Amino acid sequence: MKRLTISILAAALPVVSPFAHASDAESRAKARAMIDRAIEYLRAEQNPETGGWRENPEGPSYPAITGLVVNGMMLDPRYNETDPTIAAGIRNILSYAKPDGGIHDGVLPTYNTAICLSALADVRLPDAARIVQAGQSYLRTLQYHDQNTGGDEAPTFNEPVPPNHPYYGGVGYGKHGRPDLSNLGFFLQALHDTGVSTEDPAFKRAMVFLQRVQMLDEVNDMPYADGTNQGGFIYATVPNLESIDGLAGQSQAGSFEETTRTGGTIVRLRAYGSMTYVGFKSLIFADLAAGDPRVDAAWRWINEHYTMSENPGMGDDGRYYYYCAMGRALDAFGQPEVAGRDWRKDLIEALAQLQEPDGSFRVLDDRWMESDPVLITAYALIALQHAAGNTN
Repeated sequence: MKRLTISILAAALPVVSPFAHASDAESRAKARAMIDRAIEYLRAEQNPETGGWRENPEGPSYPAITGLVVNGMMLDPRYNETDPTIAAGIRNILSYAKPDGGIHDGVLPTYNTAICLSALADVRLPDAARIVQAGQSYLRTLQYHDQNTGGDEAPTFNEPVPPNHPYYGGVGYGKHGRPDLSNLGFFLQALHDTGVSTEDPAFKRAMVFLQRVQMLDEVNDMPYADGTNQGGFIYATVPNLESIDGLAGQSQAGSFEETTRTGGTIVRLRAYGSMTYVGFKSLIFADLAAGDPRVDAAWRWINEHYTMSENPGMGDDGRYYYYCAMGRALDAFGQPEVAGRDWRKDLIEALAQLQEPDGSFRVLDDRWMESDPVLITAYALIALQHAAGNTN
């Protein structure tokens, strides 16, 4: 069995100021205009009565959508919780807070709570601070580990999950959900944004799950990673709730024939774009740096598959989620170029080609709710804020 220990290296990245040249200033100005149009569109789409976005009066609603919009606006240094649109959105998010710390409408508690915590992270209001602290504690209860359970409603697990279990360190859509990298990514984003230390046990446990969804034989002890050197990430350690042996894993991009280091061929799950950026970002949030084999392998995959024309391995499926994850990850990593290209300029230009006259963004696909202009505009807004360097 391969090692699951964490070795944090001290390799430091150079500090690079985004947009250091005149042409960069032009890109930043372009991004600023796009951001302004996106925000105006989102202001117009806000429910004037509730302050939320895309709420279902018959329920359930997803406060995460409101959270993404508020997060995208709050990343802009020109805005804070005193802005009327943001203030109304914050009140809406707080209205979904539960006594146990969750922020949801009865469904998808991990997804909704985590995204809403990120939205509230920089809100300077006593009520928000209290709910953030409660939400952090609540999220910890959703993580599978050896001192927690899947919850009384879990159809499979009512006992602690040991470190050798494929669920260990992961989180799913709720207490009874199979863990996956997307939910873990939002979970770690929330802990990072709200100031939880990387020494927190939740981060340490998450690293075990992260290694098991990275297609890298060197660090992944699951059978589905034997011999693979891709370096990118897949979706989950098991294909469904009933398959708990860890033999198969799951990639939304399917499988392919991979050439091994020795020149042979094997069929393995295909790493893909959006999950690789989520995984890479999570490694950076855990204070891993260049020189760590996990970081280096993911960075190699990102350079080899760098593109703005699709979500690599998935086509147009989840393309705006991909842009959002890319912007967050590359901004956190701090390098100005990927594959010899200025990723900030490329991301701004790619989104410029997709923005509609009303400030929303063109629907490219209907998978994962990306037929909703509000959701994809929120994703694009977050991506633009990171590409424009507004979050530094």
